[in-house]
Amino acid sequence: MLRRQLLLAPAAALLAGCGRTDTPVIGGLESVRRADAAAREGGVTIYANTGDAEIEPVVSAFHAEHPKVRVDFQRQNSAELYQRYLAERRAGKPSADLVWSSAMDLQIKLINDGYAQTFDTPARAMLPRWTVWKSQGFGVTAEPIVFAYDRRRLPDAQAPRNHAALGKMLGDGALKGSIGLFDVGRSGVGFLYYSQDRLAWSETLALTRAMGATRPHLYESTATLLQAIADQQIVLGYNVVGSYALEAQRANPNIGVIFPSDYTLVMSRIAFISARARRPYAAKMFLDFLLSVKGQRLLAQSNLTPVRPDVAGGAGRAPEASARPIEVGPALLANLDQMRRRRLVADWREALGSDHVDDYRRVRDSLMTGNRP
Repeated sequence: MLRRQLLLAPAAALLAGCGRTDTPVIGGLESVRRADAAAREGGVTIYANTGDAEIEPVVSAFHAEHPKVRVDFQRQNSAELYQRYLAERRAGKPSADLVWSSAMDLQIKLINDGYAQTFDTPARAMLPRWTVWKSQGFGVTAEPIVFAYDRRRLPDAQAPRNHAALGKMLGDGALKGSIGLFDVGRSGVGFLYYSQDRLAWSETLALTRAMGATRPHLYESTATLLQAIADQQIVLGYNVVGSYALEAQRANPNIGVIFPSDYTLVMSRIAFISARARRPYAAKMFLDFLLSVKGQRLLAQSNLTPVRPDVAGGAGRAPEASARPIEVGPALLANLDQMRRRRLVADWREALGSDHVDDYRRVRDSLMTGNRP
């Protein structure tokens, strides 16, 4: 867990929105009042799972503009973040003022269970409807989920451009032992993307069977999957977060990135202000900054596609015709229904080949502990 202490000062300027909105635009006087209150609070605690490279430009700019509010930015993975925040709140202990995570379903559960407070932001007018729920949960990014591949072994002209083309390539045996994907049974984001695949495409199980026939490699994080491509352990990675794939490509041009043309899932990192935030005004200031034009541009510099359509950059946007956003809202709660989850994981294991899944985990775990399988 990364703990970063920075000083942030109150901002009096109004972060103006434009266009129609379902909530009132915050006026200049209210903005000044919030800034003064945040200065009196003196600090804000943020729990997030955004990487150092992605958040650094935002934190630095926030520090430059707001030197009077201390920010404690604590980075942890999405599961740790969720469990820690929940345990602290249930025990009545001090916890985060602002919670920001890519685990969309877990964030929606916390909001649904009453852990968030309503927030009127001047940026609301510029946010797509699918990114806001109950004026409590706010999608901060709109990141495509992509295919990533090794250009050294899979030329651009031969790389599959959609899910059906990938299935055909797998069926032809072109990628045997060379495809990587999330372990749906162990990875929260892997399960999220798989469940969305099932909703988006009726042939998802057939594609999973085709993957299983190639004896794929399973991963629990995007970073390890992308490293496997860079190290030539696999040729293609399936359902990779676009921001991380583009960042890896910037460091290594041998990595290719494809936005599937039939449908491209689009995920968002959801932020909410804790219902019992000790420093709610400072939390509002930070969230306002994340959603402002300046904050969104800074996120775009790190390949995090801005949620605001009036800000360009980031990992790029999926074409409107093929984009399939994962809506910020109660539909995500279905992912946390244990019976449904067990059924989907069982379907995935059967389609992929449960023997292969078990064998792969056994070998991997033995290597991690230094024992021979």
